Amino acid sequence: MRLLLINANTSEFVTAKVLAAARKVALPDTAIEAVTGNFGARVIGSRTENAIGEHSAVALGAAHAAGFDGVLVAVSYDTGAKALREMLAVPVLGMTEAALHAAAIAGGRVGIVVFGSRVLGLYRDVVDATGLGGKVAGWRAIDSAAPYAPGDQSDVEEMIVAACADLVARDGAEAILLTGAVMAGVPALLQPRIDVPVVDGITTGVPMLEAFVRMKIAKPRVGSFSMPTGRETVALDAALAARLKGA
Repeated sequence: MRLLLINANTSEFVTAKVLAAARKVALPDTAIEAVTGNFGARVIGSRTENAIGEHSAVALGAAHAAGFDGVLVAVSYDTGAKALREMLAVPVLGMTEAALHAAAIAGGRVGIVVFGSRVLGLYRDVVDATGLGGKVAGWRAIDSAAPYAPGDQSDVEEMIVAACADLVARDGAEAILLTGAVMAGVPALLQPRIDVPVVDGITTGVPMLEAFVRMKIAKPRVGSFSMPTGRETVALDAALAARLKGA
């Protein structure tokens, strides 16, 4: 099985981190590759940047998805996931939708930790789109950009542990979702210090995507997720234009 991670951010640091975490949890016969956006924000943090990222995500999918059995969107706003699901013939998962479903199954009501107060609204939109908004116990925002750069993360880890404990004590959270692609693999490090299950979108998304591939769920031939065909476009990347024509 071959899986593709699509990071519509332009940060190679983020791509390297999610790829390493994904390969650790993949089955032995699963090969994973990752691609990074070549235009747009270094790290998406606004609706405007996310809209640009959606273009980047579908362009990356059009150019690189051939030969892969499934795609995981490695941006925690699930940037472009629905469009990729429509455009491609293989299963496509968003990392946050995967983690939210996993957390809701593992523990019931979910506490969500985000990085930056500004992005709370974006994440609420993502959660609402999954239909699981009623499962959310509460939110905590950590205003630190440290996870998006190399170096010692001990201060941020202390803040995460404190936020998780507060969600459990004050909001009754029974599972925790750490948002952000840079949180890939972090739950395994912090789980001994947190009393409820903690998940991230990469280490839950990869096994879930493997399961979808093995289930051989059919691609819709009709409806809103059937492939677009015969679409006329202007000045698009050649691979994306070809996909929209149905080539």
